[in-house]
Amino acid sequence: MSARAVTSLTNPTVKAVRALHLRKERDATGLFVAEGLKIVTEAVELGHAPRILMHGREAEGHPLLRRALEATRAAGGEALEVTQDILAKVSRRDNPQAVVGVFAQAFTPLAELKPQSAPCFVALHRVRDPGNLGTIVRTADAAGCGAVILVGECCDPYSVEAVRATMGSIFAVPIVKASEAEFAGWRSGWPGSVVGTLLTASVDHRQAEYVQPALILMGNEQQGLTPEMAALCDVNVKIPMRGRADSLNLSVATGIMIYAATA
Repeated sequence: MSARAVTSLTNPTVKAVRALHLRKERDATGLFVAEGLKIVTEAVELGHAPRILMHGREAEGHPLLRRALEATRAAGGEALEVTQDILAKVSRRDNPQAVVGVFAQAFTPLAELKPQSAPCFVALHRVRDPGNLGTIVRTADAAGCGAVILVGECCDPYSVEAVRATMGSIFAVPIVKASEAEFAGWRSGWPGSVVGTLLTASVDHRQAEYVQPALILMGNEQQGLTPEMAALCDVNVKIPMRGRADSLNLSVATGIMIYAATA
């Protein structure tokens, strides 16, 4: 059974998917857009069936697309064959992917995390850049981290930009949202090390003692860790700067810390 063909940008489903570029629409529907056959396949393999699956004619017949279509229909989702113009408008790219999926967002409650399930967890305070957030989720997945915890007002992990940067890891890593107060209360029962990064710290990140499970706490791109967040850490460390640059990109710094804590 082939997907229903749609050619009009005014089609209600097409309009609904285009609207998911707006955070208020994602928040209202609990849905998000993931682009590309690789990411959609990753989702299906991890048990996440598309609510809506759009594909261009050039993808028709691909065995991975057939699997994604079967998963969509089995879950009661909607499958559409669409034009290149629709794919470009949905993704807001001149050279869009041939497959676009719409999925349900999934947030894990903070209380359900099991610290002993992984050697490292990552907490981000007020992260602002979706590309950084997506890259951190991907790195956390690669390193076998237990979750990425978003503390306070953060950018949306389910924005198109963040999802792109995860390269499919958004479906593999538990994502948690918590207020500063909720995080502080939960952290008090953490069984391993809680480690933050500060430019003013005196301890080199390579010399710090990491008791697993390690909880890495990172501040936002502009300000770093606030004094309140730094005070929640057992130790604050610095990553040495040897050149003229006085700081690292947040996702790079987080990657360094994750691998230091899991070495």
